Amino acid sequence: MRRTNRRVVITGIGVISPGGIGVKAFWQLLTDGRTATRLITGFDASPFRSRVAAEADFDPAAHGLTPQERRRMDRAAQFAVVAAREAVAGSGIDLSATDPARTGVTVGSAVGCTMSLEREYVVVSDGGRKRLVDHEYAVPHLYDYLVPGSLAAEVAWAVGAEGPAAVVSTGCTSGLDAVGHAVELIREGSADVMVAGATDAPISPITLACFDAIKATTPRNDDPEHASRPFDRTRNGFVLGEGAAVFVLEERDSALRRGARILAEIAGFAARCNAYHMTGLRADGNEMAAAIGAALDEARLDPGAVDYVNAHGSGTRQNDRHETAAVKLALGHHAWDTPMSSIKSMVGHSLGAIGSIEIAACVLAIQHQVVPPTANLHEPDPECDLDYVPVTARDHQTDVVVSVGSGFGGFQSAMVLTS
Repeated sequence: MRRTNRRVVITGIGVISPGGIGVKAFWQLLTDGRTATRLITGFDASPFRSRVAAEADFDPAAHGLTPQERRRMDRAAQFAVVAAREAVAGSGIDLSATDPARTGVTVGSAVGCTMSLEREYVVVSDGGRKRLVDHEYAVPHLYDYLVPGSLAAEVAWAVGAEGPAAVVSTGCTSGLDAVGHAVELIREGSADVMVAGATDAPISPITLACFDAIKATTPRNDDPEHASRPFDRTRNGFVLGEGAAVFVLEERDSALRRGARILAEIAGFAARCNAYHMTGLRADGNEMAAAIGAALDEARLDPGAVDYVNAHGSGTRQNDRHETAAVKLALGHHAWDTPMSSIKSMVGHSLGAIGSIEIAACVLAIQHQVVPPTANLHEPDPECDLDYVPVTARDHQTDVVVSVGSGFGGFQSAMVLTS
């Protein structure tokens, strides 16, 4: 369909995060500068190099999921559905009074239903002892775990959406890219309302083994609370996390007509790929800078208008250097005057979900005019010489925010949110 001038706004937010279930608890954690990282409790992680993670204390029954839903859904799907329900309730929208064919869903996820797939493989293979697995031991819902589209289907069923539905999986930029895709669907006229966000529940033995193999996660197991240290000289890898964030996106004029409270506008989005290396990053940050520049162009804003940059800030040595270079390249001299922080220091890196969780943090920063801090930043790296808001949240005029993401495969995404 042809592109229109429709503006897209956020009217509802739902969050499942380590250290904070629900929007209010999530924002309190960030503004307090508390960390939710700890030794893994969900299984015996003693054989692994990295044994720390940011786990969500999530009780699906307490959050309204029925016994059948709990049996059917993977943990990632449970996160997405509960977050979607919070977002819809918070938006005040009556989806039963809207055309269901004009309401869509996009869900970002890097690893889909990993936890259930791994659990079921262990069962059908008798703990990995049988090469030829016995399918008769599998649960009836195994196909849903295998097919990532089940995540979007679960959210669509939960909110009664019958319009476009898709899963976007671009690694660690999935959460940004899924929301960006939803924005485009509204702008082009394919939908009026989108329930969009991302979810991942990757804290499982297979995920730990994968990241151990490339030494991407931190081995700082003796101090879990301070293990995630983006931009710090002593950083040595990221901390795995889990969670979800989901938004209600609407066409602005329609939202105003129904009297909705507009939380933020998504003014620009862009994505690039470095076509360079699966895990490596060029030091100049050119691709991320290009994404930031394109997103600002779409928003019709100059670099000097940016009040805050929500960093990818994973805590790996190459990412933090790459991102620092990219922001300097994109914002020019204004980069040194712009606060920039990483909430991964507090909630870990939930892979595909984190981009949406970071969008939620950006919207709340705009609403409260407060920039969340980078926790555990005590020894600045001389190569990372911007203002990373160390340790303590900061009152700051925050009307234009750029949120960036960087993912394995060379994905680089940027989104501009405005008040």
